[in-house]
Amino acid sequence: MKLLVKLGATALSVSLLSSTVLAGEPVYSGFPVTVKGYEGDKKTSVAYTGQIARQVLHDSLKKLAGKGNGQPNEELKAQMMSYFEGKDAGRAIIAPKTKGDFIIAETDVDSISKKKNLAGKTYSGVVTGMPNGMTGAELVTFWIDKASSANKGEDLKAGYNYPQLISKFLMGAVMYNQAVDNYLDEKLSADKKPNDKPYKDGAYYTGKEHAWDEAFGYFGAPAHTLSLSPKEVYGIAKLGSKSDDPVSVLKLADANGDGKVNMKSEMVFGPAYYAAGADKGGKSNYLHTITKAFIDGRQLIADANGEKLTDAQRDQLKKYASVIESNWEKVLAEATFKYAGSVYKDMQKLQTIKESGGDVTKAWKAYVKHWGELKGFALALQTGRNNLAATATQLNRLIGYSPLTLNNEQVSDISANGDYLSGETMEWGIYMLHMARVQKLLDETFGLKAKSNDVTGEMAALTDSLGDALSAETD
Repeated sequence: MKLLVKLGATALSVSLLSSTVLAGEPVYSGFPVTVKGYEGDKKTSVAYTGQIARQVLHDSLKKLAGKGNGQPNEELKAQMMSYFEGKDAGRAIIAPKTKGDFIIAETDVDSISKKKNLAGKTYSGVVTGMPNGMTGAELVTFWIDKASSANKGEDLKAGYNYPQLISKFLMGAVMYNQAVDNYLDEKLSADKKPNDKPYKDGAYYTGKEHAWDEAFGYFGAPAHTLSLSPKEVYGIAKLGSKSDDPVSVLKLADANGDGKVNMKSEMVFGPAYYAAGADKGGKSNYLHTITKAFIDGRQLIADANGEKLTDAQRDQLKKYASVIESNWEKVLAEATFKYAGSVYKDMQKLQTIKESGGDVTKAWKAYVKHWGELKGFALALQTGRNNLAATATQLNRLIGYSPLTLNNEQVSDISANGDYLSGETMEWGIYMLHMARVQKLLDETFGLKAKSNDVTGEMAALTDSLGDALSAETD
């Protein structure tokens, strides 16, 4: 493809000067201003700071969700709501924050973009995988209330880890939903945000330029992702904590060489992190496939030079959008697959500990955490443009409204005053089989490649061992 950056030496020094950016590797940066008649001082039309602010709000909200002490805490709840639905000035960045040698440039949300929230961009449909027919924003608000009075965000009796539920669901309900069901869908039509007009009065970017940029911001990948391996991107997201040499990870992230990582173009956020997590095993290539499609699409728009896109150009742009959407959907399905396997393995461990009369406390917490990740991603997967129909119904039934307890109970409903209602549902081994069935369903539906924590090979033996119990379930 063509070299993306068409600017002078000053702009190049901002976007390309880095020992990690290899010659010829395109970056999501430096696309020129093409708005006809623009007379301002902007040299590049790239802008997705609002989306990065929401990535930071998400990370900060997840951190806050684990701050409770087990008692009702209206102050904590109000703080969490300010990061979810508020647009308050002065909100500090709670996560990600500087960690040792890994220095984060920004310390407050406003320095990225002002007056942003998550609630206004959260999936507005009904979430059928949880009781009471709540919308996406209503469900997150309900979880925030529960998290504020839970000990470290955990309700170990009912089986809920709220930081994980909130985080994983929002990666779908905000980031994925906004990207694939708005900016890469409706705003690609001929009459929405045309390329021969500024996005809004006085803007230095066209309608199509900014719509495409906003979708990229929701993916949360560094501008120079194609020069990094999935393992390196994964390490950046972990702030170097998974590396023996955090300084080297900082250098990988620091594309402009200023000694720190800026959120706007160098940091890794949720969706890109999970794409990298799937890819680092070498079986898939979601991260680079999605990033390259974003860059190729942005180059196509830049090449139109501020003119209205032709039907042929929009058709090609839609093809890039389709690549992004299908691979992003697979990333969410891969994450759901992974955590179904984690829950299965946790259940094996819990069964062994229980049978030996040991202490299940630590293993139970791990089980609840992994179930929260499973459930959050399963719900996130259902917030895209595609109607998953029978697949969603089957997924929700297999996972249920809560993890199975050691007494074989699950949450069956939520009362009018917000209390969980539980009842006995199935035997332990049958719910383990459900986890393997979740994996099988996801693989058959989405054609997965990474398939981390694959337990489907144990289905036959587990089915045989269940015998009469399984027959009773299917009667």
